[in-house]
Amino acid sequence: MAEMMTTDVRAIMDRTPFDVSAVADLIELLNRDPSRYRTLRESIATIKDREKKEKDGKAETQLRLGVGEVLLGRYHSGLEYLKRAGDLGMAFYFRGLALENLLRHEPAAESFAQAAKLGYDPKNAELKRAGALRRAGKIDEAKKIVGAQQKAGGATAEYHFQQGCLLAAEGESLLAAAEFEKVLAIDKDHNGALFEFAYLNDLHGNDEVALDMYKRCTERPPVPLAAWINLGILYEDDMKFRDAEACYRHVLAFEPNHPRARLFFKDCQASKGMYYDEEAEKGYSVLKQLHEIPTTDFELSVRSRNCLRKMNIRTLGDLTRTTEAALLASKNFGETSLAEIKEMMQQKGLRLGMALEGGERGPIDHRIDTPQEVVPPEMQALLSKSIAELNFSVRARKCMSKLDIQSLGDLLKRTGDELLECKNFGVTSLNEVREKLTTMNLKLRND
Repeated sequence: MAEMMTTDVRAIMDRTPFDVSAVADLIELLNRDPSRYRTLRESIATIKDREKKEKDGKAETQLRLGVGEVLLGRYHSGLEYLKRAGDLGMAFYFRGLALENLLRHEPAAESFAQAAKLGYDPKNAELKRAGALRRAGKIDEAKKIVGAQQKAGGATAEYHFQQGCLLAAEGESLLAAAEFEKVLAIDKDHNGALFEFAYLNDLHGNDEVALDMYKRCTERPPVPLAAWINLGILYEDDMKFRDAEACYRHVLAFEPNHPRARLFFKDCQASKGMYYDEEAEKGYSVLKQLHEIPTTDFELSVRSRNCLRKMNIRTLGDLTRTTEAALLASKNFGETSLAEIKEMMQQKGLRLGMALEGGERGPIDHRIDTPQEVVPPEMQALLSKSIAELNFSVRARKCMSKLDIQSLGDLLKRTGDELLECKNFGVTSLNEVREKLTTMNLKLRND
């Protein structure tokens, strides 16, 4: 399956001619599965290498590279390629997208106007021009364009989006929200609508809704840099400074001199060491000591001790990160052993799976203290892919369900030995899992 997806993206990037239908197919594939952005990145690298070897300065090659770079959010390099692509409607349209994301609104409006004149998706290009003019402060011009599209029967996702933005600019928040809901009913992954709707909720104090929409907005490049900034601010408000720092890193990866991102990043780093609650710290210290108590300190049955050892569960902290379902999935571990374990933890004021509920402090799991690499949006999407989508055999899927493995990310946290501990999960199923992961250039933990 992974090979088929790779072939699709590469084939479209190499399609001749590289026209409107090719780009439409490419965007549809990317929207359907964001993990394909990784393949797009690899495909662009291949085209660049080929261009250097063959000294290929063809306009169509520049167009392919420019479109691909803009879709990946690399706006500066995308503009350079598109300038060399000639006077093509597609080149002007994607130049408009790049300029818009770089906050160069008036040049963006001019590029969209040229794209419309040259016949590249004229209705959409005109609506995009309206958006650029609105951001440049030319509200009346933007209203005329959107009004003209309404008369022409423009009830598209982009029409509702631009209409919603105009209403929001006039302070009509409820009407704007209704328009953004229409957009998402037509296109649930419309980045612009997700961002604007998140921003409205952010302004009105609906932090949970805003957080969810900002996160969805960041899952598919190109991502508005403001989405990363606002998401980082929400994380900071929730005292999640590590997550906030990762958001600002994303912005600085594209714009190293972005003033707000640089300022917020420094503040975030400082804030990590400023907040100190003495009473809470004492509680965390006690909890940490509890988590470090070995399970061998308790009088457990031989069967329970053997099962815990095979599952590499050494301390009470390990048990707080383990669910009942995962224990029961282990061979020879039954209800009697489960009751024994639960009683043991209850004596210490703990319970199975409590660490997975988000109630414990992060550093108790020492791995969280290690520097975290910023995960690209396409990799985030790949890791969140449901196990049901990966076409495993029925036996393998049932065993993973018993172990509470719901996503690809959950699976990658497991070792081969941990999987083999599940009833009915044998070497054949393990080989199947490893082969599937190999096709995606992934491995189980410790493989």
